[in-house]
This record gives sequence, structure tokens and C-alpha cells, in this order.
Amino acid sequence: MNVIPTALAGCFVLEPKVFGDARGSFMESWNAKLFAEKVAANVSFVQDNQSISQRGVLRGLHYQIEQPQGKLVRVIDGEVYDVAVDLRRSSPTFRQWVGVTLSAENHRQFWIPPGFAHGFLVTSERATFLYKTTDYYAPTHDRTLAWNDPSLAIPWPLADIGEPTVSEKDLRGKPLSEADTYA
Repeated sequence: MNVIPTALAGCFVLEPKVFGDARGSFMESWNAKLFAEKVAANVSFVQDNQSISQRGVLRGLHYQIEQPQGKLVRVIDGEVYDVAVDLRRSSPTFRQWVGVTLSAENHRQFWIPPGFAHGFLVTSERATFLYKTTDYYAPTHDRTLAWNDPSLAIPWPLADIGEPTVSEKDLRGKPLSEADTYA
């Protein structure tokens, strides 16, 4: 597995080795030992989630102010532009973001540790998005950061999409200046 650091402290892109022949392909999508050695030690995943979304759907930017979730995310059908925003005040990359393209074709995974807001935009006709989390969903601690906050200036790839499809919850996202953050 190739582990690529990002501009944000603790966030990594993981590229598994994919073996292919006339029958198709094979890859190891998860290995606890390799993850602990190359990415983050002492990580336990407690919940797996899956979403299926159409082109132009934007989900996020979500986080939990208590019971923060680390997320290992990937796409098994289609393509998304995936974004993490550092909300850890003690971090040298506080208030910074990084975006990566995840697709069924590139097999990339994205590790987002606890303390980040996370979201994605579907850029293909449809996408199936999978993610493992390090803590359970806690609705009372759920928060949403505004996906279109001018202070973040995230260049979502909307040129060929137009206005994204966003949930009511996500439309009510707070700007970074008003958002709950971590120590």
C-alpha cells in the first residue's frame, strides 16, 4: 500500500496495490497491521456506512463535536471530490482544507482522523461511497460546516454540474467563524 501525506496533519491518501488479469482484479482494501504501521496506530473502527448519490449531490461538511469520528473513506462505484477541513485549534493546519478525487477506477482511500469536518461532491453520474468510522453516529453532537463558506474558498468542481443538490441540514451549515471546533 502506498501512503501519501496531504497538506493537512494526519490526513493521508492510501493507494492499495491492485492486481489484475483477464479474470478481473483483486486488492486488499483493509489491513489493520499495515494501517497501524503506515497511517495511524491504535485505530479501531466501530461502524461501516454506505451512501449512494447522484451526480451533483454534495454531502457535508459534517463532524461530531463530541465523539469525533475518524473516517476511512472510498468509492466503489463512480467518482467524488472529497474534502476534509481541519477543525483542531491546536493543529498547525487549523482552518485549512484538502480535497482529493476518489473513484472506483483509482481505488484511492482517504484517512481523515477525528477533529475534521468532511464532505464530498459526486462528479460522476452516480457514486457509491463507503466509509469506516472510529466512533458511532451521535445525532446530538452532529454539526455541519457550510460547504460554501467564503473563508474556506473550496473550489468544488461545479463547472459542469451547476448548483449542487444539498440537504436542508447542509443548507443550514455554519460558517467557520461560528462553527464549534476542537481543542
